[in-house]
Amino acid sequence: MKKLLSLLAILIIILAVGQTYNLLPKIDLEKYLKLPSNTSNLLPQTPIHEKQTVVYEESVITKVVEETLPSVVTVGIKKVVSSGGYIEINPFNPFSPFRQIPGKKEKVERNIGSGFIISKDGLIITNKHVVADSTADYQILTYDKKSYDVIKIYRDPLNDLAILKINTSNLKPLKLGDSNNLKLGQLVIAIGTPLGEFTNTVTQGIISGLGRGITAGSPFEGYVEKLDNVIQTDAAINLGNSGGPLLNSNGEVIGVNTAIASEGQNIGFAIPVNVVKNLIDDFQKRGGSFDRPYIGVRYKMIDKQTAILNDVVEGAYVIEVLDNSPAQKAEIEVEDIIIEFDGKKVKGDDDQSLAKMILDKKVGDKVGLKIWRGGKVLEKELTLASYNE
Repeated sequence: MKKLLSLLAILIIILAVGQTYNLLPKIDLEKYLKLPSNTSNLLPQTPIHEKQTVVYEESVITKVVEETLPSVVTVGIKKVVSSGGYIEINPFNPFSPFRQIPGKKEKVERNIGSGFIISKDGLIITNKHVVADSTADYQILTYDKKSYDVIKIYRDPLNDLAILKINTSNLKPLKLGDSNNLKLGQLVIAIGTPLGEFTNTVTQGIISGLGRGITAGSPFEGYVEKLDNVIQTDAAINLGNSGGPLLNSNGEVIGVNTAIASEGQNIGFAIPVNVVKNLIDDFQKRGGSFDRPYIGVRYKMIDKQTAILNDVVEGAYVIEVLDNSPAQKAEIEVEDIIIEFDGKKVKGDDDQSLAKMILDKKVGDKVGLKIWRGGKVLEKELTLASYNE
């Protein structure tokens, strides 16, 4: 009897091992042998699937990094700043006891952001707030430690994006993906220069949210901008990561890292790459020109409800008219309200209504405007000029 039980036990173990490693046809042991509930403790416990998943994820990340890292750059700023002067008291000169001491000039050079290459001939995408200071000079540091001066900048007036141009060739552009097909929980990888110090830093995470609304800015430039429909991720994004790519598991750019949530941890945001693709398309339609049309006014939108309450009209309320601008030449004045642009109504409930209309035109185009001034509607004509910051 003991021999029979021993043989039965050996048979069960053989069947169990065969089932585990797929050496035998699939048999429901519990159905035929009525194994006790704790029999599974006798079987080999090898976490094969878990190991395969970890190895797969690791290989995906390393492959993406190897392929894309040479296309990610660091953005630096070069600027001369002056410290404030002060008044010094000279007790030995009673006739002129106060002496003005001028401030000292100091050259500042530091890394402030990230970016990525989109063309072989030196076009780079970054955030507009990274290069917001039009009085400063900027430079690009590539993966192979080469430094290039930024010779041209196109700042998108509608989004927190900018296109930079450096004088070189044979660069490796990143592939642009499709941000319309993103899913929550999708693996993402962020590359950039956090804190302006740690170049080529790689972090990974998932897409935590879609369609968020945020305010982006730069601690270096004092610039903020409201952004809608951005991607939220838990991949570590810090100051200095702005402008760097957010990549999917295929090594395609799906977003531009742009901001962090200062109130929380592991919360970062990126502009969807389809916004970047639209910017590039518009840029190419203009023949790759870094100049954009402008009329030369700063304005604030007045919606219909505000207009009724203040006994004015809906449109773009002019706050400032720039010197030698098309608007000044057309005799547009502060406190005018632009109500029509080239025959189209300026909608006061859309902050980008007038900007979009201007961008649809080309430098040199003549357009007609209708403005409201002191209860009267006046018609003006101006020629759009080139604006290259």
